[in-house]
Amino acid sequence: MAPRTRSSGAWSNVTRLIHISRPVLWINAIGTGVVGMWLTGQLFDLQALPIILWLTLPFNLLIYGVNDIFDQDTDALNARKGSIEGARIEPREVRLIAWAVAALNLPFLVYFVLALPLAAVALILLYTGVFVFYSAPPLRFKTRPFLDSLSNAAYALPLLIVPVALGAPPVWPAVAGLLAWSVAKHAFDAVQDIEEDRASGITTTAVRLGPRGTAVWSAAWWVVATALFAVVSLPVAAVNIVIAGILIVRLMRRPTPATGRLLYPLSVAFPYIAGSVASALLLAAIFFGTYP
Repeated sequence: MAPRTRSSGAWSNVTRLIHISRPVLWINAIGTGVVGMWLTGQLFDLQALPIILWLTLPFNLLIYGVNDIFDQDTDALNARKGSIEGARIEPREVRLIAWAVAALNLPFLVYFVLALPLAAVALILLYTGVFVFYSAPPLRFKTRPFLDSLSNAAYALPLLIVPVALGAPPVWPAVAGLLAWSVAKHAFDAVQDIEEDRASGITTTAVRLGPRGTAVWSAAWWVVATALFAVVSLPVAAVNIVIAGILIVRLMRRPTPATGRLLYPLSVAFPYIAGSVASALLLAAIFFGTYP
């Protein structure tokens, strides 16, 4: 009976860690890494596989696990925590999360140091460091208005990391466009948490600007992103401006955190929709020999 109990406990820990890593948001890391590989002109490159695997559970547990450890007070006030949108952890889980983050990430980081070009390793360390210190002191970017939003530009770094690791030239308009897109989306998504963040004494970009001001901030960055995407693909730029426009117009019409919560499912779907269009076009170009 004891082995079965231990097995059940281990499986429970695994499923809990997966929940903490927010699988619905893995697309932000995995999708960007895969597109980064495709932008080199290869449907599949074995050298990119370790990076893509790292961008699954290990990296997402790192960024969201660290976030949950340092956001326990805020998360306790947030009704959407404890759902698919994010976990609400207990203090006793901190040690499990910390050990799991180390165990899953350190082997990959060691491999990257040994196997990848120095520039790629530096970018991976930057990518990791930004997201750790988004939540963790002493920097804790999350509590610094505008810097919280700007730091999330790092979500675009796999578009740079993968080509550099493979020795291929990055597609700079795509990289710059996704940097701007990520800044916009972070601030927009934070509108729904304005009340909880304010109650916890956290001043995010959304708290500082309010829902209407945040809509203007995000709209400006999404316009920049659209212009940059248009250099690479007009259909992707069109999809981007349509979805961004829907989100911004609806928030401007009723600028409240409740509207932010109502629009969050579409915001979550945004990278899936735009990424699918970009991926389909890119794969078709590679398949028919018209890319790059």
